[in-house]
Amino acid sequence: MPGESHTDGPAENGAIREGREALPAWQRREQIVAMLGERGFVRVTELAESFGVSGVTARTDLDSLVEANLAERVHGGAVPVGQAQRERAFEVALAESVLPKQQIGELAASLVQSGQSVLLDVGTTTLAVARALKARRDLVDLVIVTNGLSIALELESEIPRFSVIVTGGALRPLQHSLVDPLADLVLSQVHADIAFIGCNGIDAEHGVSNINLPEAAIKARMTASAERVIVVADSSKLGRVHLGKVAALDAFDSLVTDAAASAAITPELSAALATAGVNVLVPRSS
Repeated sequence: MPGESHTDGPAENGAIREGREALPAWQRREQIVAMLGERGFVRVTELAESFGVSGVTARTDLDSLVEANLAERVHGGAVPVGQAQRERAFEVALAESVLPKQQIGELAASLVQSGQSVLLDVGTTTLAVARALKARRDLVDLVIVTNGLSIALELESEIPRFSVIVTGGALRPLQHSLVDPLADLVLSQVHADIAFIGCNGIDAEHGVSNINLPEAAIKARMTASAERVIVVADSSKLGRVHLGKVAALDAFDSLVTDAAASAAITPELSAALATAGVNVLVPRSS
């Protein structure tokens, strides 16, 4: 109507929302610190939506927390300070050992044949396996069951060449993983041809272990639900032990690791792998 001012464009709406409805910066940042403590990872886009601010403001909040030594920036968001000494966020691990994980993924994927059913555990190394499976255009009629949302999204483009089944369960934001309840119920109903299991530690005495107990339980169920079980781990995991036991070494058929494993595998671990009948596979030197 004449005389009315129309200011409902996207830019103006954003300015009004941020100027009038947003919490004070100090209050937003207190809540972000609490979110980091509860979840272990926050995204810039999530913060912008939750607090009704722009992406620039959300990044500024995170930068302020970094300066105060209350957070560490990672791709797309932030994690608590010292996260590397605890369970690391998926995005943190994704940026580490990129080439070794790619090589592990390609070697692991070469063990899969068309028509097989595959259990694909959550993790950045298993994500590399998923990407390598996706790149193999000769593969058809794969059924892939995963508890990793990042893996499911990576493979979505391959439907219907691959059938992708997500286990369901409670979501762990730190790893974008699905755990009990429900995940165990789904896995108890399947028996796959091959399972690829990620981990945080492989030790002569304690076997394969994981830093997080809920995910360790799902890894153990996957190990019990496949005909052939392959643990995929870069050499930094060798010789380490963590809280959640997945299974003894003799539960696994093969270990796919990187070329640096020759220096990381101690005589004790080498003997234990041989006694358990675990075939150690490493990528060929290029």
